Amino acid sequence: MEIRKLHPEFSVCQVADVSQVNSDAEYCFLGKTDEEISLVCPVEDVPANAIRREDGWRAFRVQGALDFSLIGILAKIAGLLAENGVSIFAVSTYNTDYVLVKKESYPKALEVLARAGYTITD
Repeated sequence: MEIRKLHPEFSVCQVADVSQVNSDAEYCFLGKTDEEISLVCPVEDVPANAIRREDGWRAFRVQGALDFSLIGILAKIAGLLAENGVSIFAVSTYNTDYVLVKKESYPKALEVLARAGYTITD
């Protein structure tokens, strides 16, 4: 399976509302519940109405469109990284999964996955 590195540094935020979210940005993951509105985006795209934010995340994506019948792809990646002391923040889209790791753990995460047989691409 192929893992593609993403190059921006990301921020995980809570925002007051979506009025200032740049949904035209290359990466914009927005989640809304009855309790909050969360945003994952490149650091430079964090809106001024962010209530809280945590910068310093790097990301990779599981390359290719994943069929809904596939089981355990994210669980396997999360398990491998957890066994090696790497915490993740995951975002899933219709096509695939994105995994965010604190930037200081990013090289280790990619190394762990490469040793487990994943192909890492730029």
